[in-house]
Amino acid sequence: MKRQKRIALVNDITGFGRCSIAVELPLISAMKIQACPLPTAILSVHTGFPEHYIDDYTERMTPYIDNWQANGLEFDGICTGFLGSVEQINIVEDFIQRFKGADTKVMVDPVMGDYGKLYSSYTPEICQEMKRLLKHADLLTPNLTETCRLLDMEYPLDGIADEVQLEKMAKALVAKGPSQVVITGLALDGCVCNFVYEKGGAQSIIREPKVGGDRSGTGDAFAAIVAGGLVNGLSLKEAVTKAAAFITKVLRYTVQLDLPWNYGLAFEEYLTELK
Repeated sequence: MKRQKRIALVNDITGFGRCSIAVELPLISAMKIQACPLPTAILSVHTGFPEHYIDDYTERMTPYIDNWQANGLEFDGICTGFLGSVEQINIVEDFIQRFKGADTKVMVDPVMGDYGKLYSSYTPEICQEMKRLLKHADLLTPNLTETCRLLDMEYPLDGIADEVQLEKMAKALVAKGPSQVVITGLALDGCVCNFVYEKGGAQSIIREPKVGGDRSGTGDAFAAIVAGGLVNGLSLKEAVTKAAAFITKVLRYTVQLDLPWNYGLAFEEYLTELK
C-alpha cells in the first residue's frame, strides 16, 4: 500500500508549554511526514510550571502498542524522548524490537539532565538502564550532561568540551550502538553548537548564534526536525543544519514576543516554512 513516511513519537503529551509531542507532532507533520504519538504520560502543563497535573500512562503503553501491532502498523522512524522510569525504558525497548524494520530509523534522545545535573525525577538506576537503548539506536542526540552520564565520565567543571574531547566522546557512544551521534546545545565561542559525528569518523560542528536564554521544548523541536530530515533523505549534517537554523529563527521571534521561558518556542509563525 502506497503511503506517506511515518514516525512513531514516544514521549509525553503536554497541553501547555510547547514541549514533547505537542512540539514534535506539528513540526514533523509540516515536513509532510505522518506523526504517530505513543504517550508515556499526559500533562496539563510541563513540570517547569509551579503546578501541574500528570497522568502516568505506563500501564496503558503495552496494550496501546499491542493494538498497533495487531493493526499491522509499520514505521519509517521511531523517536524516543523523556522516559520517567525503568519500566518505561523496558516497554520502549520492547517496542523498538517489535517495530524496527530493515529500513526503520531509530532516534533516541536520552533526556536525563542538563548543566551537569540530572533532572529531579531521574535516579542513577534510570540512567544506568537508559544505556540499554543505545544498542537499538541509529541516531543518538544527547547534550553534554547526558553524554557524560552515558559514558560514566565526569562533567567538565566549566561545562565546556573542546573538539578533541567531543570526538572522543562521540566515538565512545558510537561503539555502544548508534552509527550517528549529535552532541547538542554546546557553548562554544559565544555560539550554540551541535557536534555531528558518524561511524567511520566523519564529523562537523554546526554553529548558530546564541539567542536569549533557555526555553522549554527546544530539544524536542531539534530532535523532531532532525528525525524528519533523516526520514526525508537528508544527510545527518543537512538535517542538523536545518534544525539549528529553524530554531534560531524561531528563538528570535519568541524573544521579540517576550514570552516566559516555560511558554516554549513560538514556532507556529514559521511552520509553513518548514518543508
